[in-house]
Amino acid sequence: MINIGCHLSASAGYMNMLEESLSINANTFQFFTRNPRGGKAKDIDENDVRKFIDKWNELDYGKILAHAPYTLNMCSADERTRQFAYEVFEDDMKRMEYVPNNLYNFHPGSHVGQGVEVGIELISQTLNNVLFEDMTTTVLLETMAGKGSEVGSKFEELREIIDRVELNDKLGVCLDTCHVFDAGYDIVNDLDGVLQKFDDIIGLDRIKAIHLNDSKNAFASHKDRHEKLGEGNIGIEALLRVVNHEKLCNLPFLLETPNDLEGYKKEIEIIRKGSK
Repeated sequence: MINIGCHLSASAGYMNMLEESLSINANTFQFFTRNPRGGKAKDIDENDVRKFIDKWNELDYGKILAHAPYTLNMCSADERTRQFAYEVFEDDMKRMEYVPNNLYNFHPGSHVGQGVEVGIELISQTLNNVLFEDMTTTVLLETMAGKGSEVGSKFEELREIIDRVELNDKLGVCLDTCHVFDAGYDIVNDLDGVLQKFDDIIGLDRIKAIHLNDSKNAFASHKDRHEKLGEGNIGIEALLRVVNHEKLCNLPFLLETPNDLEGYKKEIEIIRKGSK
């Protein structure tokens, strides 16, 4: 059965997110580790975590995906911003071990005029400083749309980061359908070609999760505005080809569309009906 879920609020804890996900027929979910604009994370409720893990193990449930705050920018030109990114990332890596063997996703960052190569080097340095040998979490670099000075809109840039990280067996990629479409990878008319290119540059085995989003923007717009499934420029047929592709269908799919819980429930139903 396909593993599909959506973004949920972590404010009420892991068990609440699990129950919410089950209420909309999901079997995975994504959540922010803290406020998406940054700040201190809530203390871990170990009793809540134990209950969650027990229930999670009982169910046919996919890996869950934690998302770093949007303010995390490892390659900022501002040293204080980079230090904040380091501290948040280091803390999140420790917190993720309470729910071992799951996924943690982050936006590589924006080089803000320093150049892509400088950005890649700064991101790699932070990853080399925070990843540790016995961690169970797989850290995912998210494919980006390429707005402004974002790093990671080209597969080659992600490859460079991976190559510069010593413990790169701890790294994977989260493929965002809206972002790659906006970045100029034609998943509507040439999904196989895009995946072949990814395989040639990075390796398809690095893809560990899919952000399943339609796009408000036209192809190769280098913007980042998600749309509800089937209401954007990618379209439901192309998105279902992603879901049903033999090289992707066993991955967790996470919805980040502009929806409430009921809207996510409807989209999950559409995907389940359209999945093979």
